[in-house]
Formats: sequence, C-alpha cells, structure tokens
Amino acid sequence: MYNDITGIILAGGKSTRMGQDKSFLKFGYHTVIEHDAELMKSIFHDVIIITNEPDKYKILGFKCYEDIFKGIGPLGGIHSGLTNSENELNFVISCDIPFITKEVIEFIISQQENYDAVITKADGYIQQLCGLYRRKLIQQILQLVQTDSEVETRNNIQHKRKCKVLSLIEMVNARIIDFETEYENYKPGTFFNINKPDDYDLAIKMLNDIQ
Repeated sequence: MYNDITGIILAGGKSTRMGQDKSFLKFGYHTVIEHDAELMKSIFHDVIIITNEPDKYKILGFKCYEDIFKGIGPLGGIHSGLTNSENELNFVISCDIPFITKEVIEFIISQQENYDAVITKADGYIQQLCGLYRRKLIQQILQLVQTDSEVETRNNIQHKRKCKVLSLIEMVNARIIDFETEYENYKPGTFFNINKPDDYDLAIKMLNDIQ
C-alpha cells in the first residue's frame, strides 16, 4: 500500500463511440469502474476519480473532482487529478483499460527514479493513460492549455483543439518503458482499451479465456 502516491482514475470520457457510459459496463462480477476502484484502492491509500458527472461515481466512496479545463481531452483530466492530489507522485489510469494488474502498476512505479513521468509502450502504442505523473507538471500542462486549446475556426464553425498528453510527454523528463521487452511477465492485451462495442465484446471474450 502506497501512502505517498495518489491513485487517479480518469472517468471523464464521453463514451461517444460506445454509445453508453463504458465505466458502467458489466465486466465479470463488477462494472468496469468497480473493477478499477477495487484495484486502485488495493494499491494506494488515497484514490480520487476525475469525472464531469461526479454524482454517478460517489457510490464508490472516493472523492470526485471535475475537469478544471473542460473539453480538452484526457490532459484536462490529468491536470485536475494533479491539482486535487495531495501527493507529488500520482498514478493515473483511464477507466477503460480493465486488464491492468497490481503487478504491472507496481513495476511502472518501480521505474520512477527522478523522472517527471513514467509511461509505457506496448502493442504498438504509447500508453500514456496508465502511468506515473509528478504534481509539478501542472505548470507545463498550463502552458499547453494556453497554447494548444485556443479556439480555431473551420468552415465558419469554432472548434476547441484538444491538448494531447503526448505533447506533455515530449516536453518533460519522461521515461517510456518498452513493456514487451522490459517487463518479464508481459502479456499481449494488458493495455487493451475499450472504446466501442466490438472492443467490449472482445474484452469479455478475453476475460472468459482468463477465468
């Protein structure tokens, strides 16, 4: 149990491609968010949820906070999480990657050294929504918000650009773990992400194969 690291669950996505709130999809005996909540509270003494619908998540018993900067994507959730955390070290996880294990999280934490952020690369993607972030990154995020989220106009319609988490990773002292080669017990699908109905169907099949 880590007392000096805050666990931050990002549950602020709109689930547009899923067509329903993916946090509350059934996953085994629990919902996806219940699974994440049980995992995080088994690792961290302090756990918070970032969501723009806090009333839906209060049943889990954690403090819930809304995005301070809304409409700019996951970076806004990370910013709110770091701002509302009481610890310098924070482990951020998106609510839609249900196959992450305690051992995976602890391995990522073990790589912290003096890095500003520690994330992973696996299955051909940078997995920026499952990693360690220091609270001091708030200032760099604010810089990105001020420059990248300016309103742009296309076809006479205004759009707010989303700030990319990878833009933050590129500007700070970050460690990207190649999980497929550096983690001895790596299993394909560890960072599988549920975004649309087909993903959910595959996740259930993967879960049934494990059990």
